[in-house]
Amino acid sequence: MSRRVAIDPVTRVEGHGKVTLMVDDDNRITEARLHIVEFRGFEKFIQGRPYWELPLVVQRLCGICPVSHHLAAAKAIDQIAGATELTPAALKLRRLMHFAQVLQSHALHFFHLAAPDLVFGFDSDVSRRNLVALIQQHEALALQGVRIRKFGQQIIEAISGKRIHGIAAIPGGMNAALDPGAVREFQDRVGDIKTWCEQTVRLVRKLYLQNRPFHEAFGHTDASSLSIVGGADQLELYDGDFKVIDADGALLHRHPARQYHSLLREQVKSWSYMKFPFLADHSPATGWYRVGPLARLNTCCGIPTPLAEQARVDYLTTLGSPVQSPLAFHWARMIEALHCAEAIGSLLSDPDLSSDELRVQGDKCHEGIGVIEAPRGTLIHHYQINDDDQVTMANLIVSTTHNNQAMNESIRQVAAQHLDGRSLTPELLNLVEVAIRAYDPCLSCATHAMGKMPLLLALQSTSGNLLQSLSRDADGHIQYAD
Repeated sequence: MSRRVAIDPVTRVEGHGKVTLMVDDDNRITEARLHIVEFRGFEKFIQGRPYWELPLVVQRLCGICPVSHHLAAAKAIDQIAGATELTPAALKLRRLMHFAQVLQSHALHFFHLAAPDLVFGFDSDVSRRNLVALIQQHEALALQGVRIRKFGQQIIEAISGKRIHGIAAIPGGMNAALDPGAVREFQDRVGDIKTWCEQTVRLVRKLYLQNRPFHEAFGHTDASSLSIVGGADQLELYDGDFKVIDADGALLHRHPARQYHSLLREQVKSWSYMKFPFLADHSPATGWYRVGPLARLNTCCGIPTPLAEQARVDYLTTLGSPVQSPLAFHWARMIEALHCAEAIGSLLSDPDLSSDELRVQGDKCHEGIGVIEAPRGTLIHHYQINDDDQVTMANLIVSTTHNNQAMNESIRQVAAQHLDGRSLTPELLNLVEVAIRAYDPCLSCATHAMGKMPLLLALQSTSGNLLQSLSRDADGHIQYAD
């Protein structure tokens, strides 16, 4: 019997989901599905609201990456307000805020959610495979993670007034300059942040290569990669055009980001509220792709900060290009964190951050499309308004939605590699979660629900009969059923 489930923060995946595996008569895996069974609804309930409220409202999608939604919506309403080009001060403040967002989010995922698996081992005892044990046994590493994230959150607070769900972007710009005193305080600390990010890149590289055959085979699926890129195809997180490469690295598309609707389609499946995007010139079966740090390092041809670029070159020289192993997400993620730390250091020296020239205006139009690279991947906000400035249409394609099919494929591979002919165990449950966790999914961005529910792993025959199930309740208790 299927149930609505939530992967609690205790399980180190943010959001709501359920995994169902299908096996044939020979006990071979034929299908694996990540079900998202909660309805988000933001596209509907913001209809009728004035468009200038959108950056405030839509960031409530998430408490981990609200800045990404705030800025994607802001980029869309800039277009509605006729602001075709921001002032240098407004643009740099938004970029600084966005770099801080990506930095803190990557630190949260690596140190708090992924590191217990990577440091202690995926099959280690559950009593050790958690953040508390990491703090107890690797205190310096854990504290570095806390301090990196705190630094990013404090920059966000200095710009927007709050670390979570602050307000900074307005139609055509930003609402306030950055206090020079705050700039000096951040300048004094950013050197340590860069050093700790460098050390973490070296750590995740070491952990990956210590068990390279396992890491490269685990959940391996060949997929296309999609992201926005900047000039000369450099890594770009705030603004750019789409670049899509196939699984072999060949260029498939260069496409204006605001014309996403001619590049992408969205498929609906009955067993999930999360849609399945695919490339418009492919079928749903062949047109799915990855987004996020792994995809961004596959599509870009360089990183515009020296330490991160050196790390990118080493990463691709070591693993080959394009990289397809989901567990390499963690390595790529920390290279991006290093880039953000370097970029923050550069921006903090820019006097424009304290300028009062923060807003431009133009001729209003009725449609806006904001595209940004959120920590987890490409994020699209598309709005239309009427003559009364009320929202009449909204479409949000969040990063986790782009990765929906890729996560399902990785789960299927892990199940085929580690389940065939075996009984369900708590260790298997964790391996399925490890595959999902590599993508750093934010399922509450992709959907929405209230309350706590258990994780359920169900094994069914091709005829639909339940063969075995393994569940974990909100308190972490494991229960078996045959």
